[in-house]
Amino acid sequence: MDRDGYGSLFDLSGRTAIVTGGTRGIGRAIAEGFACAGARVVVASRSAESCAAAGERLTAAGFEALAVPTHMGDIEAVERLAAAAVERFGGVDVIVNNAANALAQPIGAQTPVAWQKSFEVNLRGPALLTQACLPQLEASPHASVINVISVGAFMFSRGFSIYGAMKAALLAYTRAAAGELAPRGIRVNALAPGPVDTDMVRNQGPQAAESMGAGTLLGRLAHPDEMVGPALLLASDAGRFITGQVIVADGGLHPH
Repeated sequence: MDRDGYGSLFDLSGRTAIVTGGTRGIGRAIAEGFACAGARVVVASRSAESCAAAGERLTAAGFEALAVPTHMGDIEAVERLAAAAVERFGGVDVIVNNAANALAQPIGAQTPVAWQKSFEVNLRGPALLTQACLPQLEASPHASVINVISVGAFMFSRGFSIYGAMKAALLAYTRAAAGELAPRGIRVNALAPGPVDTDMVRNQGPQAAESMGAGTLLGRLAHPDEMVGPALLLASDAGRFITGQVIVADGGLHPH
């Protein structure tokens, strides 16, 4: 038994991780969890104020952190995010593509604008951020990309067909990218949360949120911190033989 080896399986010391949508909910939990695991964390979100607060919170706790306001639908902003991470920390080892918008429009009332906004943030943004960081990922001996999708990609998702379609497409991209980037030493996986106690879920109303939680085998919503473990597995050396896969953390909402 190699205690040191086992002890370092989930250690992210010396690695730089970009976490989009990293100021609240699942993204915030992952950013803080990765910082606790030793990573230098680059937090990105659309709100400059929220970004600054997140960066200050991490720095005040003694972690190395950088906050970069980024709208994932803006191609130039995505490229600036990648450049800022490299300028500050010298490279990128891990990307967590978590930023998303959950536009809810029923079929029959969907607009081209809604489809475009969802496409830009939920699908194109993660793909282009990964592409912008390719040179740094190729140079890293620990390169890992985690695309946060949703268990909604596997379900009927009534009322959320735009969101579900984009998350399903992001899973398809994840698998394709894993195959294409494996020869370059880059692992690409997806994390599919079920109902989590976040603003996105709470915005559906208290009854809807309660119903979502009750629909799981565990009978509750997840706490955002419960997404850190699966993400850490995919980001760290503990998951170094995992690529092209999706980890479903949904409390038993949907069989796979």
